[in-house]
Amino acid sequence: MIARLGSDEFVLVQHPVNRPEEAGVLAERLAAVIGEPYEIGGRQVAIGTCVGISIAPTDGDEADEVVRNANLALQRARADGPGSHRFFEPAMDQRSRAIRTLDLDLRRALGEGQFDLHYQPVVSAHSCEVRGFEALLRWYHPDRGLVPPVEFIPIAESNGLIASIGEWVVRRACRDAMVWPGDTKVAVNLSPAQFKNSSLFDMVVSALDASGLSSSRLELEITESVLLQESDAALATLHRLREIGVRISLDDFGTGYSSLSYLRSFPFDKIKIDQSFVRELSQRADCAAIVRAIAALGESLGMTTTAEGVETFEQLKQLREMGCRELQGYLFGLPQMASAVKIWLRTFAARAEQTVAKTAAPESRAVA
Repeated sequence: MIARLGSDEFVLVQHPVNRPEEAGVLAERLAAVIGEPYEIGGRQVAIGTCVGISIAPTDGDEADEVVRNANLALQRARADGPGSHRFFEPAMDQRSRAIRTLDLDLRRALGEGQFDLHYQPVVSAHSCEVRGFEALLRWYHPDRGLVPPVEFIPIAESNGLIASIGEWVVRRACRDAMVWPGDTKVAVNLSPAQFKNSSLFDMVVSALDASGLSSSRLELEITESVLLQESDAALATLHRLREIGVRISLDDFGTGYSSLSYLRSFPFDKIKIDQSFVRELSQRADCAAIVRAIAALGESLGMTTTAEGVETFEQLKQLREMGCRELQGYLFGLPQMASAVKIWLRTFAARAEQTVAKTAAPESRAVA
């Protein structure tokens, strides 16, 4: 028996099933048959199919429970990609319950002031002078303690809360940066989901006006996934932001799909080299080659290159020699509360001079 549940979801009841493997065989047949291309109007169209499987009475002895568990398995199959099938596992239900609970808690977090921003310094590769700080979102749950962004950001993106949370981050970061000296910049990460909101540009302008922060001191970081979806609209928004003086950075460069084509489509101010390349800089020649190539590419395009995840003096020295202009990582400072930034800045200058001296090449010291 086959029934349609929604626009693209169907339920198939298979009976009898002597062994679970029989349901898996049927799922593979369904994916193979439905996945064959169709010709419509002279064009070939392919349909990808995912299947979630639950078996009664092991996975439930009521129809609603069996269907619900099959749907949980379907969600995992979708994560694996077209043509996949997954059997229900009790852990799936536990995870689903945990996500629902976290979703409810997240809806209360913003109104109850459970969010905070910490700031990590970005320094010049050669002088180690502070160029700015990256704003990092923290959620202090009253019962769970610190909840990592990797756990709650995907939920906020799926339930629509990312727009409100993202606006709070931009406004708070602009306000905090106003007490920093000179032209110290603040960088804020934007989620791809925020670009679905047509008022993103107006929100940024409003945050700048309310805080009094110069637009040239605000840096917005995006990943390549922003340009994978609704790229024309996203590009238009980015161009408008750049026209008013906001700097735009491409984060996690080299880990996505079509980095070079994006550098052609938009004049980024900065390229951030992912820490995965920096981490193995000394152990793997390919990482060093990639970093060197990105730094040279950025230089030729007039884009600043920032290496993330710098933790050792050896990495600092290598990245400096490879042509990176800015560095970020635990070597220079851990993420810290806004109230600690001004104190940290006062003590960092002396340590920066020591860092420069420690990492300077012998011939550089001779010239100096």
